[in-house]
Amino acid sequence: MGFGPFFFRTVKMLNRRADKLELIRIAEAVALEKSIDKELIIGSMENGIAKAAKSKFGSENDIKVEIDRESGEIGIFRKLVIVENPDNSNLQITLADAVKLNENNQDKQIGDEVLQPLPSFDFGRIAAQTAKQVISFNVREAERERQYNDFKDKIDTILSGIVKRLEFGNVIVDLGRTEAIIQKNEMIPRENIKAGDRVKAYCLDVRREPRGQQIFLSRAHPKFMEKLFIQEVPEIYDGLIEIKSSSRDPGSRAKICVKAIDTSLDPVGACVGMRGSRVQAVVNELQGEKIDIVNWSEDPAVIVANALSPAEVQRVNVDEEGRKLDVILTEENLSKAIGRRGQNVRLATKLMNYEINIMTDQEDSERRQVEFKEKTDNFVKNLELDETLGQLLVAEGFSSIDDIKDSNPESLIKIEGIEEETAKELIERAKEFHQKDQEEIANRIKDLGLENDLINHKGLTPGMLVTLGEQKILTLNDFADLASDELTGGYDVVKGERVRIKGYLEDFALSKKEADDLIMSARDIVYQD
Repeated sequence: MGFGPFFFRTVKMLNRRADKLELIRIAEAVALEKSIDKELIIGSMENGIAKAAKSKFGSENDIKVEIDRESGEIGIFRKLVIVENPDNSNLQITLADAVKLNENNQDKQIGDEVLQPLPSFDFGRIAAQTAKQVISFNVREAERERQYNDFKDKIDTILSGIVKRLEFGNVIVDLGRTEAIIQKNEMIPRENIKAGDRVKAYCLDVRREPRGQQIFLSRAHPKFMEKLFIQEVPEIYDGLIEIKSSSRDPGSRAKICVKAIDTSLDPVGACVGMRGSRVQAVVNELQGEKIDIVNWSEDPAVIVANALSPAEVQRVNVDEEGRKLDVILTEENLSKAIGRRGQNVRLATKLMNYEINIMTDQEDSERRQVEFKEKTDNFVKNLELDETLGQLLVAEGFSSIDDIKDSNPESLIKIEGIEEETAKELIERAKEFHQKDQEEIANRIKDLGLENDLINHKGLTPGMLVTLGEQKILTLNDFADLASDELTGGYDVVKGERVRIKGYLEDFALSKKEADDLIMSARDIVYQD
């Protein structure tokens, strides 16, 4: 029974005051249909009738309505408080008058409440509309609370339903006792869904909303693909194979990384299935999305080589602390590794949560030569060394003047050609340069006009502050508006060509995670203020 007939029959029955049990039957029918408590329906009726009665008897009255749960008899009362000297007859009454109303009120005392019966009345149009609004609001709120309680434990699962309608690109799905929404940005691009279709989707969130849908589904989320594999691959469902991570470009391509808990199993083969039957079932549900299944390894270099397939990787330089991978391959494999519009490397980056830099062997060699020369020139210029000694220090792993400053003579003496006296002199020169450099940096920060909130932000070194100031990033607000890629740099594809984008703080070997942490902590401070 919908709300319209429910209100019409209720008001009509109240007006004719007949067959009072029908009121209880209506409440039971609506409670059954909406899967909510009958007591709440009757309570809503009482509130609605009370609101309508106020428009009849006056809003200054405190009206109470009681519906007998067995007979359906409706009692309309005015609540009065017993006082010695009433000054408002609509709300107060003397004890003597209260006894006249009902002999049972003899035991009442000053301050107690009594009920004064009011005559029944015919609902007019306005009163009926008032009652309808109150009952409608209460019933809908109860229904929404029931929906929330029923589905709050369904988050992170796959739900199935029938497409009920499409609204502005969003899809409304009938789940049986309630509706859910797949927002436009959570749909698979170019997916043709129409009313009446049965769809599966990942339950992204269930939350209390004052209006609209409360259950939010997604067909574009990587977890949707993972849950489909759990349904299709018994070994994953049984815990013999674990899904380590996944990434998706919805409707185009996806990657999923799997690990065999039972080492006798081939995780990739199990996910593919006989003649590709298992992975094909997932592909069909994802509207033809190509899926790369990657075998997990303890070694990030092995994973990235698998993840960038079909490109053949020559070697990988791993920086686990900075979560960076330099992947070196031949010119012929470069386009395969990058993929169309950078898709392949982008999905691999999300899959591994590592920053992946792809370069040819020649680019890697040139980069190493440039870095070697820059480090050597730094030592030669600032420590007043000859080029041979500068090259020797770089070759032995000393990358910066700070490395020399923080070392000890014993570690330098181990280098062939450096004696104790030379080692001590090197360390002394490094310390002098460091002190002078810090003074110059402090003056430079002052001259650039950086504000104290940025200067004092934890994690930013003086050198970083100078670099930010030169880029006109002078306040914590300016810094909070940046993206991590603007700090660390990376690659982008412009007009089909791979272009290197230099980050503001790239020279400080900042990892993507460190950049994210710096920016997020700045945002926490800015938005909190």
